[in-house]
Amino acid sequence: MFILHHWPLDPWSRQARLALAEKKCAVELRFQRVWEPEDAFFDLNPAGLTPVLEDRSGETPLVIVQADAILAHLEETRPEPPLLPSDPAGRAEVRRLVSWFDRKFDAEVNAYLLHEKLEKRMQNLGSPDAAMIRAGRDYLRAHLDYMSMLLERRDGLAGPRYSMADLVAAAHLSCVDYLGDVPWDSFPAAKAWYERIKCRPAFRSLLDDRLPGLPPARWYADLDF
Repeated sequence: MFILHHWPLDPWSRQARLALAEKKCAVELRFQRVWEPEDAFFDLNPAGLTPVLEDRSGETPLVIVQADAILAHLEETRPEPPLLPSDPAGRAEVRRLVSWFDRKFDAEVNAYLLHEKLEKRMQNLGSPDAAMIRAGRDYLRAHLDYMSMLLERRDGLAGPRYSMADLVAAAHLSCVDYLGDVPWDSFPAAKAWYERIKCRPAFRSLLDDRLPGLPPARWYADLDF
């Protein structure tokens, strides 16, 4: 019923995979090298970027591009279990934090750590820049500090229950965690939150991801780390 074109360590592909799993949707995963997109993939998304979801559950197949559109589509068409609160204030807070991670975290952490340690390797762009990696790790600590402040008052990032904000944050952090750059022991509230998310059935397939020649951190797949 669903086909998801994805790349395993793309945070937005991971958002789509998590949302599909939370909604218990049967999905076929199709691996796509985002730096070498196939011609047929451009027919689905002229931007050549993942994720792309083909929804074949209705009479007319749909192609949904980008994680935010995919998550909105799933929330509208598969409302159970809900990933957004029922009240306007709760929804606003979830959307604020989703934007925080998709824009601010991406610009301040992914743009340094994922680019230097992952994208350069995959695309043969040269050696990582140590100064950029240090900057990304400094930004990461600032984000973990902010998350810890929220989690000292809430069970989830946006409120009392698991929501799209937790899903999106975990998708981004899981990519950095694969590389071994998250200083979990310095942020116990964030670590306890991530442990709970790693134990969710929807998260299990992400913990099985492996890139040839680039194994994950030794604790990456451990549920109790």
